[in-house]
Amino acid sequence: MKFTLSWLKSHLDTDASIDDITYALTDLGLEVEDVVNPLDTLSDFTIGYVKHAEKHPDADKLRVCKVDTDEGELQIICGAPNAREGIHVVVAKPGVYVPGIDTTIGVGKIRGIESYGMMASEREMELSDEHDGIIELAGEPAVGSKFVDYLAKHSPEKIDPVIEIAITPNRPDALGVRGIARDLAARGLGVLKQRDLETPIAGSFESPIKVSIDSDTTDGCPVFYGRLIKGVKNGPSPAWLQAALKAIGLRPISFLVDVTNFFTYDRNRPLHVFDADKVTGNLRVHRAKGGEKITALDDKEYTFDAGMMVISDDNGVESIAGVMGGLDTSCTNDTVNVFVESAYWDPTTIAITGRKLKINSDARYRFERGVDPAFTPVGLDHAVRMILDHAGGEPSDLIVAGEIPDTSRSYTLDTDRVKSLVGMEIAADDQVKYLTDLGFEIKGDQAFVPSWRPDVTGEADLVEEVARIASLTKLVGKPLPPRVEGISKPVVSPMQKRETTARRMIASLGYNECVTYSFIDQKSATLFGGGDDAVMVGNPISSDMSHMRPSLLPGLLQAAARNQARGIMDMALFEVGPVFHGGEPGEQEVLATGLLIGHTGPRDPHGARRAVDAYDAKADAEAVLNAIGAPEKLMVMRSAREWWHPGRSGKLSLGPKNVMCAFGELHPKVMSEMGVKGPAVAFAVHIANPPFPKQKSTTRPALKISDLQSVDRDFAFVVDSDVEALTLLNAAKGADKALIVDASVFDVFSGEKAESQMGAGKKSIAITVKLQPKDATLTDKDIEAVSAKVIDKVGKATGGVLRG
Repeated sequence: MKFTLSWLKSHLDTDASIDDITYALTDLGLEVEDVVNPLDTLSDFTIGYVKHAEKHPDADKLRVCKVDTDEGELQIICGAPNAREGIHVVVAKPGVYVPGIDTTIGVGKIRGIESYGMMASEREMELSDEHDGIIELAGEPAVGSKFVDYLAKHSPEKIDPVIEIAITPNRPDALGVRGIARDLAARGLGVLKQRDLETPIAGSFESPIKVSIDSDTTDGCPVFYGRLIKGVKNGPSPAWLQAALKAIGLRPISFLVDVTNFFTYDRNRPLHVFDADKVTGNLRVHRAKGGEKITALDDKEYTFDAGMMVISDDNGVESIAGVMGGLDTSCTNDTVNVFVESAYWDPTTIAITGRKLKINSDARYRFERGVDPAFTPVGLDHAVRMILDHAGGEPSDLIVAGEIPDTSRSYTLDTDRVKSLVGMEIAADDQVKYLTDLGFEIKGDQAFVPSWRPDVTGEADLVEEVARIASLTKLVGKPLPPRVEGISKPVVSPMQKRETTARRMIASLGYNECVTYSFIDQKSATLFGGGDDAVMVGNPISSDMSHMRPSLLPGLLQAAARNQARGIMDMALFEVGPVFHGGEPGEQEVLATGLLIGHTGPRDPHGARRAVDAYDAKADAEAVLNAIGAPEKLMVMRSAREWWHPGRSGKLSLGPKNVMCAFGELHPKVMSEMGVKGPAVAFAVHIANPPFPKQKSTTRPALKISDLQSVDRDFAFVVDSDVEALTLLNAAKGADKALIVDASVFDVFSGEKAESQMGAGKKSIAITVKLQPKDATLTDKDIEAVSAKVIDKVGKATGGVLRG
């Protein structure tokens, strides 16, 4: 948003300096991005008088001039056609920077004759595009005086500073100079001027052009105002209007067009002017059917989608509602009769239309952020009054279609909340004054929001407005409360401790941590038991992030696929983070998941390298569970979920229902769908499932260790070929839970050769059972007793007998 200082002062009666104004704007939340002040670049130029001028002896177009300056007489060579004696000129002495040519003047020699400066044109000083000759100053200005002082007296508009501020989307009122001036007045930098029309505009005839809004379009255009003015005389705008538009980067076109541009920036009220003689019949605001075309004011043709709002006459579409007018009904210098439009358009509808048509206009920029609906008829009258004053004409009666939308609302003003929310102490009377100056109406404890502030939607916003005007720079920091002696209570929850412990343990095992998005595509989510509507994201960033993840494995597998595409085939990745099994707050948990792909190490001459397998994942899972405090004795169970390999995966569980983790090889179908080359194994630890200690203590539990010798006994059982080793192991471990601390398989003898020795349908499973005494060394009798229990327990569970 750009505006000039003089433009601002047309709304704000102030003596504040440009520095004070720009500081206040930034402090108010209207951040100043740039200030172009001609005084900064023109301050070194002085006024001189040409006493004598003669033709250069070696150049027909150059003249050697003797110029009186504040440093005495200087010889300056000039090629301008109007360089002659007897005129007052603008002098740039050696060392002066000339912005228009981006040059610092020095002493030069031109065709053998020295020149000690330069006499400047307006373009060289960036005052205008005029470059036909040097500046000739009127009157009798004092030789050696500052040129900027002369401009301030004779042409102040040429040294008018231009301020550019950044506007956040929540402050559409600051897209008009009036809104900026209102903020500064509330801050105390001046008084807001009265700029309302002194008398309402009365029409002298009924407009031949009527306006209607289709019933299905009133949500996009609640109200439309218009007036026809006949007998206007279009042409160039007044100098002040042209100067104001040029200063903010707009090209003056004609008075009727410039008026609409002026009020767009002056009051944040975009308008449109139709050439009434080019309008056939009446105007109708409606939704496009789709396929209609229009050539807009930018000379480009646009095709409408169904549902876009347009303004049509009997010939067809004549304007893209709220975005840009049509070329066919545009005003020219020959325009005599005009129809001035002022309407309120729905921000969302305008934004959608502008984006689809790829049109960026000042009107669209403002309507999609929100203009003041109550100012719709007032803005029209302001524009009509300016047209009547400068272009003449006779106005019609006011044309109205629809109704101004009701934006009235109020919120309770609690003057004590400023301190609790912001930490500032502001007197209640000052708070009321700040809000009143901003346009709020205070009745009792209710603050009624002005129609131009759509961003104020609650009590906290009132507090923000008060603090903003008072200045947050007055917020004083306070020291922290004194520290209480002693040991503070832990601020990390037990669950957070577990997450940290799991993360450190997995990293110590050689895994690399990944941090992936919690959103994945539906196809990947479905592979891992998710992908339903309960976990679908309402407004996804992209189609690849449409659902909340049901597992950490999809993100890790995608990371692995990207690494494999770059030639990295062996990797160990892990992540600790939340997964989502439903859309409700309680339907999520934290997992610690590791993924091993490829081989256990690099190739070597000793053959130590091998492919990773399910036991690697199991060992790492057990290390993580041990680190977070899970019980040592866990059941190994089958029936892992469908994304695990059915024969090379399992679960570690505390009882049949409380699953600690899943581990094993991933299903080949999942690997193929995710585009990952195997072998690949993984584990997923449910961090919250291991029981938390019943007694909370800041110290570690005592180490339980026996100084008695452990005993290993080996058993080989002949069982049916369909008996699982897991069933046999669980039976052996349960034979004596006090003494047996571990059992493991070390040999399986099966196949035709085994059947030839042990009988058809039989195999041999050999296990090692570890006995650990706690009170006394085991005797042969004790060992034999436990061995008998193991043989009996395994026999009952599997039907197996001890191999002879």
